[in-house]
Amino acid sequence: MPATRWTVCRKAAISCVLAALALSAGARTRPHYGGTLRVETSGDPLERPSGVARRLIFDGLTETDDYGSLRPALAVSWSSENADHRWQFRLRPGVQFHDGSPLTSVAVVSSLMASCGNNCPWGSIRAVGGSVIFSGDSSMPDLPVLLSADEFRIAELPSSGTDGGTGPFQVTGQTNGTLSLAANESCWAGRPFADAVEIRARRSVNDQWLDLSADRADVVEVPAESIRLAQQQHLSLAISHPVEIVALELTESGMLGNPNIRAAIAAAVDRNALANVIFQKQGVAAAALLPQSVSGFAFLFPPDRDLNKAHELRGGITPPSLSLAADAGATWQLAAQRIALNLREAGFTVQLAPAGAQRADLILRTFRLPSADAGADLAVILRAAGEATAGIGSDPESLYKEERGVLEQNVLIPLVHLPRAYAYGPGVRDFHLRSDGSPELASASLEATP
Repeated sequence: MPATRWTVCRKAAISCVLAALALSAGARTRPHYGGTLRVETSGDPLERPSGVARRLIFDGLTETDDYGSLRPALAVSWSSENADHRWQFRLRPGVQFHDGSPLTSVAVVSSLMASCGNNCPWGSIRAVGGSVIFSGDSSMPDLPVLLSADEFRIAELPSSGTDGGTGPFQVTGQTNGTLSLAANESCWAGRPFADAVEIRARRSVNDQWLDLSADRADVVEVPAESIRLAQQQHLSLAISHPVEIVALELTESGMLGNPNIRAAIAAAVDRNALANVIFQKQGVAAAALLPQSVSGFAFLFPPDRDLNKAHELRGGITPPSLSLAADAGATWQLAAQRIALNLREAGFTVQLAPAGAQRADLILRTFRLPSADAGADLAVILRAAGEATAGIGSDPESLYKEERGVLEQNVLIPLVHLPRAYAYGPGVRDFHLRSDGSPELASASLEATP
């Protein structure tokens, strides 16, 4: 065969092979309908407000996309009047709850009133035709973003049984610690790819990872302090930006009613040791509530420890013994022990309260950011901490002034900003995290089995 002809044939053969490989790769990565997505979690998947199943079952009036930008959900549009004192949200027509009943403005108002009781970020709410009207004595510029939070997802309130929603999956059963969900064929946002989702609750992280390696789970949790270990084990990971704030919440009773004593505690904590040792360099030491990526001014609050200042602020006073509470997990207990040691070095007497105790002088807490909107995120943190949220501005100068005012009280002392992470199996496609670090399971698909 002439050389020229051989060269042409060889090029044609290579082109055919490459084309076949491209088609094969496309077939492997194309979203596939069907299958059961198996998820494991250490908590309760229906826990309010942020259980992993809640976003599968319930929708909000608004939602944030993967980049933290606001977009319509059960509300197709919204507008404000009277300098953001009054908001009107127009509902999406034709939406049904899982039992087939229509989504109405009356149902939305009932759900929202039940979600926050007397601690709502609005003054009053009422149903008017196909719209929901919010009114407040103070300006509410961040209300559309606040309504995207898990806390305000819309549930049909039955007299008994599991609340129904409008989301991509509906509850079909809950037995032996496993919550079973089935695809909502008539979901307003379109049918999800998976036919079903099974969520096994209250599984230790070790058991979750074992199940993932044995192909008994498709998506499992990866705590921040375990991200490096997961990377060393070559797990497929989805990791968020810093979206959780670890903070100390202080009471203002007894000796802690003295602002100098609270300031001494804030100066005594070694945030860098918490970030580098306890959270294995996956956290960022922080003296600001909002991460730098959200506010742009977190660097103005230096996180370095100042033990001399702590002693100076304490002023020779010997406070009575303080109790410090944290969650039951090993990492949180280690963090509490490290903080107790820091405070003892500053002249405080600290005793660890029983794991998970709800009442203590100091409580180690976590707060999750719902979006990339600094004003809304700050409002969510302050609401969760029981602080006033009225009058928070939206411009950087106002936000900085608001956060500085909160931090100067030293009732809520930021310590570390953490990312969230999940590992997923080789058969999972299109898995990613939302802007708040929660897993986006509705858009995930499973590779077709031969």
